[in-house]
Amino acid sequence: MSSLLEALNKGILTSNAEETIAIGEALSKELPSDTSLALYGDLGVGKTTFVKGLAKGLNIAKNITSPTFNLFSIYKGDKQLIHLDAYRLSPEQSIETLMIEDFLCSPYLCVIEWPDNVPELLNENTLKLELSIQANSHQHFIQHI
Repeated sequence: MSSLLEALNKGILTSNAEETIAIGEALSKELPSDTSLALYGDLGVGKTTFVKGLAKGLNIAKNITSPTFNLFSIYKGDKQLIHLDAYRLSPEQSIETLMIEDFLCSPYLCVIEWPDNVPELLNENTLKLELSIQANSHQHFIQHI
């Protein structure tokens, strides 16, 4: 296990968006093949900022934005990044209508925000990270759960 993944098991504090991006960038280079990421956390905790770091690490030049209204966006880089925002989906809706199952393995990196709304997309190859804001310090906390 890499030192970054070990650090994420304990949790990593970041003080600004640049540090959150740097963690995402570093993680993009250490993820095993066929890994998907599930990002848990409330609105505004830095999930899309973290995805910007992943994209940077995959040499994706395009601006990363939250795909809330599109549901998912595809970005081309060293790997194809699939950024799914399931915020507007309910667990009762059929994920089959998105036709995204094929994006859960190489050569794609699928990142899912609001994964509780699409539990059928999570499998043993899903790395689950929780992002939060520390109440007293306003620092962001990223932890493997």
